[in-house]
Amino acid sequence: MKRCRALAWSLTASAILLASPVQGETVDGRAIYNFRCYFCHGYSGDAQTLAAQMLSPKPRDFTSALAAQLTRQQMIAAVTEGKAGTAMKPFASLLSTSEIAAVVDFVRTEFVQERAVNTRYHTAENGWPDHDRFSAAFPYVKGEVALDAPVTQLTPELQLGRRLYLDTCISCHDIARTRGAGIHWSSEAVSYPRTGFATGQFLEPPDAYSGATNFAKHDVAPALGDATAEERRGEALFQQNCAFCHAADGTGKNWIGTFMLPHPRNLTSHDAMSGMTMERLGNVIRDGIPGTSMPAWGAVLDDSQIHDIVSYIRKAFFPSLQGG
Repeated sequence: MKRCRALAWSLTASAILLASPVQGETVDGRAIYNFRCYFCHGYSGDAQTLAAQMLSPKPRDFTSALAAQLTRQQMIAAVTEGKAGTAMKPFASLLSTSEIAAVVDFVRTEFVQERAVNTRYHTAENGWPDHDRFSAAFPYVKGEVALDAPVTQLTPELQLGRRLYLDTCISCHDIARTRGAGIHWSSEAVSYPRTGFATGQFLEPPDAYSGATNFAKHDVAPALGDATAEERRGEALFQQNCAFCHAADGTGKNWIGTFMLPHPRNLTSHDAMSGMTMERLGNVIRDGIPGTSMPAWGAVLDDSQIHDIVSYIRKAFFPSLQGG
């Protein structure tokens, strides 16, 4: 469901694999799903993702009983035309009719009917050499340990693994298992693909940050000086909710933002913000933008919270924003 885009990143084996097929080639529904859909609907179609927790309404869980009632034509229409009032955008301008049919058929077979576990990405070919070095987090990926299990009941290694999972892995991975309704996390995504990994010049040892592409720098929020109370509240709300797509620095040039089609608005750009006012920006946040992946936040945030976010955006990213 969420957002997609022709990527401006270094060509890795995975990017080549997932590129749209040319005429005459077999259309691979799995490749399209893994390229366009997984970060909202989940690796295995159950919508247990970080992105899903931030959206209202949530992305569809294709393993649910409700999904089993959908006809093939209904699903093709949803992918083609999008779903009004949700972050499910239309893909008619991005995918051909054969590609839409292929990804729908893949979802119907793999997730709706079989409830199968989809392919994983952590291979050397996809830029993940020596993935076992993250083994402390594996019990959370596999659902062997609940993410919200009391810390006092965890071994030191499991505590380390939980911290690693919540700080990095969960930005793309599913929430495999929780004991309660939800869990809070910090979203410090591991930038991907790494420059060194993508070119084959692996670091010794591989390191996510020192080997990152320029996406990593956009995960750093600007330092505020004499911010007001409302700007501080807006800062917290923006970084907790909006930075996932618009990046911590407001540019939309983080990994997820670059991946989306259309790109999230660059809140620091004069061209992108031309004619924008505080009132108009508040309306955009409240009501969303049809035909894009900018959902309506009016059901999630109240008017005062939206006002605080707008105030923060003016303070941190675009001081010339007009209005009060």
